[in-house]
Amino acid sequence: MATFGNLSARLTDTLKNLRSKGKLSASDVDSTVREIRRALLEADVALDVVKEFTSKVRERALGDEVNQALNPAQQVVQIVNEELVAILGGEQRRLQFAKNPPTIIMLAGLQGAGKTTLAGKLAKWLRDQGHTPLLVACDLQRPNAVTQLGVVAEQAGAEIFAPEPGNGVGDPVQVAKRGVAEARSKHYDFVIIDTAGRLGVDAELMRQASDIRKATDPDEVLFVIDAMIGQDAVATAQAFQEGVDFTGVVLTKLDGDARGGAALSIRSVTGRPILFASTGEGLNDFEPFHPDRMASRILDLGDILTLIEQAQSAFNEDEARKVAEKISQDAFTLDDFLGQMQQLRKAGSLKKMMGMLPGMGKMQSQLDNFDEQEIVHTEAIIQSMTKAERENPKLLNGSRRLRIAKGSGMTVTDVNQLVQRFEQAAKMMKTVARGGVPQIPGMGPVPGMGGGRKKQQPAKGKGKRRSGNPAKRAQDAAGIAAKPSGASEGGSGFGLGGGGAAQPNEEDLAKLQQMLGKGLR
Repeated sequence: MATFGNLSARLTDTLKNLRSKGKLSASDVDSTVREIRRALLEADVALDVVKEFTSKVRERALGDEVNQALNPAQQVVQIVNEELVAILGGEQRRLQFAKNPPTIIMLAGLQGAGKTTLAGKLAKWLRDQGHTPLLVACDLQRPNAVTQLGVVAEQAGAEIFAPEPGNGVGDPVQVAKRGVAEARSKHYDFVIIDTAGRLGVDAELMRQASDIRKATDPDEVLFVIDAMIGQDAVATAQAFQEGVDFTGVVLTKLDGDARGGAALSIRSVTGRPILFASTGEGLNDFEPFHPDRMASRILDLGDILTLIEQAQSAFNEDEARKVAEKISQDAFTLDDFLGQMQQLRKAGSLKKMMGMLPGMGKMQSQLDNFDEQEIVHTEAIIQSMTKAERENPKLLNGSRRLRIAKGSGMTVTDVNQLVQRFEQAAKMMKTVARGGVPQIPGMGPVPGMGGGRKKQQPAKGKGKRRSGNPAKRAQDAAGIAAKPSGASEGGSGFGLGGGGAAQPNEEDLAKLQQMLGKGLR
């Protein structure tokens, strides 16, 4: 399920009905606001937030900015987008860095919200930014929590401070203090403290979290909340705000949230900004939260900026230049093809990347059915080839293709299809590199873009071919030349010939009559 899947579908369908109207009446605005209210309530957005949001949308939609607009429907969409951005926080808020390192970040939240995994994601994101984070294991209550944090830290390439085994053993407050001291002595510039959670809000949980905060004086206290928690999000957030007083929010499991009410409610109710969003299980499925981009995703307007950032982080500019030169020189090989696919995989999930394109919400079923394992299968086939076969696919005879199919666990048909797709892709890229317009399989030539076939010139030194049209043959036999449209002295404007043109004789007409099998009248 896409982020805010159901809410996005409901809102886009509601606003789509306005586009057919040239002018909006009060009843049109009221019915639209009513549908928006239903969509938000079904998405588990807090009632107070819904009332405030819809009242602002209605007030602005009935105001002069819509009445005087050239396209009222687009103006209403713009108003909804702006109000969504407002309740999501307005502008993005970045992490607050300490004046003197290390910057201390404390994670708080209920058990099961994903704090430990998030600690690894945050550590990896910071390492990619050039920082040196230290993970401190202060969740000493949950079974194997310390072990889990160690595994996550290793995957993220970060160091961990875990002097206590956990499983109910050790003092989390002392571990937090010692962890900060360790970071200062070894010059780590970030400390991420993973604290314990509970199945529900209780006094012991709040006391321990409050004690850790007092002992470490963190620069950021991030409240980690499961985006699928629904209406309970508001009550839980208010309890943590009173007990710990967090400075920012992190939404986890946002990829599985079909409703999205937590994100739209927490910011408005607590007044604390959403700093990050976790959009999957992998350590790379983590991104800073941009209110304007998230509002665009909800309204199916796309998120091109995030898409560009992900692509830039994955693609190497020098490699791209080398590949472009190979394409222009017709030297693009299966090795290059493999490298391009591997870079594409580094950019993240293809489903999520395609979901960031404008209008892709209408193709959600196709996106859900898209199998990303096809890229893995393609890599397996290419990696089962020899170096010579990758450089020259023409070497792939029947026996070689059978060997490759067995080595990759695929079929000969799969190998044949890959080679065919590669040849088509190489041909299209070569055409584009030379400034042409590629002929896409299954589509006709692009009008006005030179995509059609060239007209065949008659061969020199050969006689004219005999026409298959009897009337045309009779005309040719009579020596009548076809004139271009609209030209000629005496010729008609439709190219039918004029008064001085030669006409077929009786013998030609008799032949024509015999071929057509009809009597001329």
